Amino acid sequence: MENQSYVGESGGDAATLPIGYLHTNGHNHHDAHRDGNGNANNGQVQHTKVDVKTVPEESAAPLREKWGKNIEFLLSCVALSVGFGNVWRFPYTAYNNGGGAFVIPYLIVLFIIGRPIYYLEMVLGQFSNRGCVKVYDLAPVMRGIGVGQTIAIFTVITYYAAVLAITLRYLVASFSPELPWSQCDSNWTNCIDSVLKGNFTLDSNVTQPKTSAELYFKNTITHKVDSLDNGLGYPDWKLTICLIVSWVCIIAILIKGIKSSGKVSYFLAIFPYIIIAILLVRSLTLEGAWTGIAYFFKPQWDKLLTIEVWYEAVTQCFFSLTICFGGLIVYSSFNNFSNNIYRHALIITSLDTVTSLIAGCVVFGVIGHLAKVTGQTDISKVVQGGAALTFITYPDTIAKFDFIPQFFSVLFFFMLFLLGIGTLIGIVTSVITAIHDQRPDITRWKIVIGVGVAGFAIGLIYITPGGLIVLDVMDKYGATLVTLTLAVFELFTFAWIYGVNRVCKDIEFMLGIETGKFWRICWGIVTPLIVFIILVVSLINYEPVDAPYSLNAIGWCLYAFAVLQLPCWAIYALLQKHGHTWVESCKAVLRPMVDWGPEDPTKNAEYAEFIEEYNQQSSYQSGTFIHKLLKKIME
Repeated sequence: MENQSYVGESGGDAATLPIGYLHTNGHNHHDAHRDGNGNANNGQVQHTKVDVKTVPEESAAPLREKWGKNIEFLLSCVALSVGFGNVWRFPYTAYNNGGGAFVIPYLIVLFIIGRPIYYLEMVLGQFSNRGCVKVYDLAPVMRGIGVGQTIAIFTVITYYAAVLAITLRYLVASFSPELPWSQCDSNWTNCIDSVLKGNFTLDSNVTQPKTSAELYFKNTITHKVDSLDNGLGYPDWKLTICLIVSWVCIIAILIKGIKSSGKVSYFLAIFPYIIIAILLVRSLTLEGAWTGIAYFFKPQWDKLLTIEVWYEAVTQCFFSLTICFGGLIVYSSFNNFSNNIYRHALIITSLDTVTSLIAGCVVFGVIGHLAKVTGQTDISKVVQGGAALTFITYPDTIAKFDFIPQFFSVLFFFMLFLLGIGTLIGIVTSVITAIHDQRPDITRWKIVIGVGVAGFAIGLIYITPGGLIVLDVMDKYGATLVTLTLAVFELFTFAWIYGVNRVCKDIEFMLGIETGKFWRICWGIVTPLIVFIILVVSLINYEPVDAPYSLNAIGWCLYAFAVLQLPCWAIYALLQKHGHTWVESCKAVLRPMVDWGPEDPTKNAEYAEFIEEYNQQSSYQSGTFIHKLLKKIME
């Protein structure tokens, strides 16, 4: 962390000192204000002239790289948010938690948690032009949140790339004259060809039959073992090559910075929807498809009264939108200062939900067809979640297609590969930016290659025979629990330490719109409270992963390492305050740094005057605690 100054350390009333450097002449900003819908009114903002020192132009940091066009930012966010979770996690989670009834809590959660957090992270990223660590210049004592999120997101990167390698392996195999998982290998026992349809008589020696698609995934692709008694084993060489190719693609896209990844976003965001449309048409025309879709949407109203359903809705929302990982803040930090992110936030969150529902129709249409051709009347017996849905159930069904199954297999896995690449580009960018913001002296391409090599080396663990067991552990402790824990602190920092009012004033300065009470109430009360409750529920209902105790212990160590970044960086920030009393140091590190605000010096000067006037007009010196609390939220 840089040894920078904090607001209020040079004397005077800290509550009214300007933020940022000012020129010696005043500026006016925004001739008119607009309401939350963007309608203009005649209110004029007259800034108070504040005479403070001018920062020499040569000392100003170079401006941050920007997206080539606003549409590139929008499409990149779509590629970031729409990924594996929409295809394999949402359909199974919805089915398992009330079917069509699950859509109700999911939409409620999206409305009061997903969308507010999405918009909030976009606002602060674009306003400050800082990454997921540097954005905590608004309250340096909390910078450990950004560091912890970077650790969590790097954990996700390592196993996400491994899943992408498996996807690529299936994509290559799909070009075979005959799908390799359609028939049993001579070395497999208790196997049924996936190509078979209808009722068939099993051999007497087949006791627990498994499809060739399932055995192909376990025996040929992953060499999966049921326990780690004999260790992890060695990485599969074919998956290793696929992992190398995956990382080469990511590095090639990111090596030249955000402009090159922005150009690629046109393909990564749009083409998967073309494939989804083709697969949807094919799925709806399959025999038995509508039975499966009806099963998917069949409401189980009794489950709405269970806390587990709401917990699943919140976690699905987090991972589907990729919020509280830092990626959105990073992507927004490359925006032009006046970009209309309010509109972008509404578009992307709505599109993500629609995509999840369409993916559910595609998947359960295929599952309905699988039940029909196998003579299975109970659809629940052919439904599997997670990786099994993607790499076992879906390939098993494709093998039964009469019309060029290779074509639909290529489409499906190519779509998955593009979705995975799009998400990885975003989350890898957040790690690269976090490092580059702290060490701008290191050339960006070196950081890109360094992150790629490290991600590949760790990713080798997940493509060993025992790798999927490790993946489950890392996903639970290093991703889910860490993200939920740090999300609580992130929302507390943005809404209460920095303040909802201050966020709204930043939006007013940046976009010229006044923030409505809905956003204020969600940011200040509803969203943090619900996320906190979900975190408590997840800890109370904790169950260890089905893995050795030692591996669960490693998972808890990873969790502790990420979360303890918060107190460690808080202590570091306090120790940087030399020559101050303990109380003064605590107050100082809770205030934004002197250079907090827009990166452009002229805008930063205007912003300082704007906030100076706001601070002079605001007073929280009287009233009860409840009065101050409500005023802080609703003003």
